[in-house]
Amino acid sequence: MVMFLFLVVALAVVVAAVTLAVVGGGENTPLPEAVPERLRDPLPPDRPVDRADVEGLRFPLAARGYRMADVDDALSRLGAELAERDARIADLESALAGARSAADQGPVHPAAAGENHISMDKPRREDRP
Repeated sequence: MVMFLFLVVALAVVVAAVTLAVVGGGENTPLPEAVPERLRDPLPPDRPVDRADVEGLRFPLAARGYRMADVDDALSRLGAELAERDARIADLESALAGARSAADQGPVHPAAAGENHISMDKPRREDRP
């Protein structure tokens, strides 16, 4: 019986403490809104992204993982830069293939072709100053 009475009194003390803490404890104003954590180290806007930028990129955590907008922005930027580099590589490869095919066809005199042609051949001794 004493043990039961002790448990009832302990339960009453705990309920009273929780009630006082909720009702009378602290300020009457609600908690301020927390500023959401945003991506602080975005990819550089003034130069192409390099490997160190990608390796150093860290996304802030959100309730369900990462913020989708931050990840989507970073992936869009990386995709655009990769597409630009791929296009540049394709242009350079086609220019190189054109130069090689022109070199394989033999030297063409610029005056005969009617255009400014840059030869890929080494200059001859008589061509040097």
